[in-house]
Amino acid sequence: MNLVAINMLLALAWVALTGGLTLGGLITGFFIGLAAMWLVRPLFPDTGGYFMRLYYWLRLIVMFVYELIVSSFSVLRDVLTPGQSSNPALIAVPLNVTTDLQITLLANFISLTPGTLSLDVSDDRKTLYIHAMFGDDPEAIREQIRDRFEVWVREATE
Repeated sequence: MNLVAINMLLALAWVALTGGLTLGGLITGFFIGLAAMWLVRPLFPDTGGYFMRLYYWLRLIVMFVYELIVSSFSVLRDVLTPGQSSNPALIAVPLNVTTDLQITLLANFISLTPGTLSLDVSDDRKTLYIHAMFGDDPEAIREQIRDRFEVWVREATE
């Protein structure tokens, strides 16, 4: 059985034992189930990958929220200050991610980050076209996507 499914079953068991189906109860049950799986992991040698994958997904979410906050302040500063410091640009970003899931996650994270928008993926799925509100240095934007977002997405999905 899939380890995620086992963890969810443990969360549902926790909810059943406590008698209240709430989001907080499910989250608590998930972490209690995770702790129980951690304790018995020597009995099941293939559980190490599950914990690393969970760590990578958590890191992806935390880093995305961090990028979201930083870019929000950047856009907010430009909107509230007199004049216009933005320099919009269309940028072609070569992709290192290969699967549909990875490309979709990357494109969505870029679109959800204020100041950037994913426009299209080339037919060969090797280039992502984005619109950047602050496109003064396209190479720096490419590096940020390649060295941050792509690495985080690849680690979480491989």
